[in-house]
Amino acid sequence: MAIVVTVAAAPGFAAAQQAGDAGRGQTLFQRQCSACHQIAQARNGVGPTLQGVNGRAADTVEGFNYSPAMKNSGVVWGPETLETYLANPTAMVKGTRMVQRVPNEQQRRDIIEFLTAGQ
Repeated sequence: MAIVVTVAAAPGFAAAQQAGDAGRGQTLFQRQCSACHQIAQARNGVGPTLQGVNGRAADTVEGFNYSPAMKNSGVVWGPETLETYLANPTAMVKGTRMVQRVPNEQQRRDIIEFLTAGQ
């Protein structure tokens, strides 16, 4: 029994058990993110387009007016940086204009899976 508990407590075990779901992520994106962000079309809204976000530097979408904080952040988007940012944008990049959080860890995983699927 101790071995089972040890394995269950191993880092990454919970994440593997609760991997993101792109289908749920799409629904969550539409509900929580699409008022400001586009993904289907490479066009900016209140926030920059998130099309092709995985591996992209944070301040590189042409035509979007980034905050000085985001311009100077040095962030390159990937699953880890998206996880941290969606949990608390203003803690990661002080001075960012994005204040909307996704407090639920599973919902963040789902949204990130949707944003990065196929990239």
